[in-house]
Amino acid sequence: MTAREEILRRINVALAGATAQPVPRAYRVAGELDRDGRVALFRRRVEDYGGVVLESAAPGETIAAVLAERGARRIGVSPDLDEALLPVGVEVVADDRLTPRQLDALDGALTTCAAACAETGTIALDGGPGQGRRALTLVPDLHVCVVRRDDVVETVPELLARLEASARAGRPIVLVSGPSATSDIELTRVEGVHGPRRLVVVLVDRPPA
Repeated sequence: MTAREEILRRINVALAGATAQPVPRAYRVAGELDRDGRVALFRRRVEDYGGVVLESAAPGETIAAVLAERGARRIGVSPDLDEALLPVGVEVVADDRLTPRQLDALDGALTTCAAACAETGTIALDGGPGQGRRALTLVPDLHVCVVRRDDVVETVPELLARLEASARAGRPIVLVSGPSATSDIELTRVEGVHGPRRLVVVLVDRPPA
């Protein structure tokens, strides 16, 4: 008998005759804020984490300015990113299964997202259009993410509801709450350990035409 089998045997013995208890779900499921309120809360949360939030009616121009300000000249994108979001003045590299070393050589990544949560300042990516694979947003040091205002929900349950279909389909989901950081060692904050050190969110009203 393997160790795994022994562990499962002990669990089955411990649970023998036990009846499943209903899970209480008295927590708040739906938010009460209107769209402007959700967006304002989302912005505050992201900025609390050290991210930057910009509102834009011309996202392509805003993204180009963000990259220029940060000295980013080579940007990784998903091959299906909307062309209207592609910035000028930089080298755009489509992530056609780039190696980790190639991803690390990029100055940043540009993506869209599936949804965002105002209460936690979280951006959710599920590999949908314009988002690319997980490695694209985890390896480069800068992540610029375009978020539609209508995709900002208020509560975590609402965010999970948005992601349910993707989860059931087995698609990989990445939750981003601000720039990557940890204080695990001696409570000293270190950024960029598990992902990008820099996060810029570009809020837009609707997908570019």
